[in-house]
Amino acid sequence: MDMRRGVGLAAFDKTERAAYSDLGSSILSTHVSELTDQLKRFQTALSKFAESHADEIRSDPVFRAEFVKMCSAIGVDPLASSAANKKGGSFWAELLGRDVGDFYFDLAVRVIDLCRRTKDENGGLILVDEVRARLNSVAKSSDSLVSHDDIVRAVDTLKPLGHGFGIVWLANREFIRSVPQEMSSDQAVAIEATQALGYISVPILRDNLNWEHARCLTVLNDLLAAGLVWVDDEARPKEYWSPSWIKQ
Repeated sequence: MDMRRGVGLAAFDKTERAAYSDLGSSILSTHVSELTDQLKRFQTALSKFAESHADEIRSDPVFRAEFVKMCSAIGVDPLASSAANKKGGSFWAELLGRDVGDFYFDLAVRVIDLCRRTKDENGGLILVDEVRARLNSVAKSSDSLVSHDDIVRAVDTLKPLGHGFGIVWLANREFIRSVPQEMSSDQAVAIEATQALGYISVPILRDNLNWEHARCLTVLNDLLAAGLVWVDDEARPKEYWSPSWIKQ
């Protein structure tokens, strides 16, 4: 007798487990196939939608933002050029006359230039809405207008460049950071404090945050070295001002 063969309930359990495993694999394969087909249908529908509404996508910032959200929801990255078509161009170039990604990359260059030109005014921190207002004020036509969402997405395209540019939240508002290093949590708190009075000092940080004197002074000196604040040496105690407040 072959003692390696299962007998009784043991043999039944082994056979049943194998059957359930085969059934599970079959169901999973079917679901994956169905989901793949469904995704392809969504992408085809999105292509037709983009073709029908190309003018709105190009000229209407709000419509463009919603279109990009739709793309992201079904796994289509509008910031990346897709596979070349038969004509040698990209998918988005064929539909819209240019890559959606190219629009954001071009906008990113304009954002970089604006941040560079205003760094002496704001120390390397500028509100996203201020950037939008400045860019739209020099727009040559309504088709060139950009939205808050456009600017945030354009800044996201700069991530491969490292820590030079990024979006930070301060006092519940979005800023573009164009200084070369990341801000620490202490620095972020100190910068937020300047939004109320325009300046901070060692006593303000110490009394409101219960920080030690050395911690306050370290944070302020780091911000000063980064150009994010300017110091008033004549004030007693010294006041560390936001450059944007000094301009105002």
